[in-house]
Amino acid sequence: MNLLNQSLGIHEQALQLKARRLEVLAQNIANADTPHYKARDIDFRAVLNASRQADTAMNATRTGHYDAGQALSPDGLRFRTPFNTSFDGNTVEMSVEQAQYGKAAADYQATLQFLENRISGIRKALKGE
Repeated sequence: MNLLNQSLGIHEQALQLKARRLEVLAQNIANADTPHYKARDIDFRAVLNASRQADTAMNATRTGHYDAGQALSPDGLRFRTPFNTSFDGNTVEMSVEQAQYGKAAADYQATLQFLENRISGIRKALKGE
């Protein structure tokens, strides 16, 4: 099983994170008319960097020691800064959200296709083709 995990690399984790981002963007679109709703997004790069650094993170040896760096929220959610403010306090901009959703969906499909090709190659190697 370790061989399979090594061959897929970080792409499995990236696929899960991209799926979560699609959910967050869909929530933004669904709440476009909700007063005082704040649009959110996932900082994909920061979450992946945090997961990579978790393996090499420095641990405090005493309780009085400080943690290194700023902690990222576990889910990586950030509030989006709007280009145009709304009168009701809603920060969802449909054109931005739809564009981000389309781009995120294409990224998800590309990662999924990459994983399918990688698994297909592994399957061929195991069959001896």
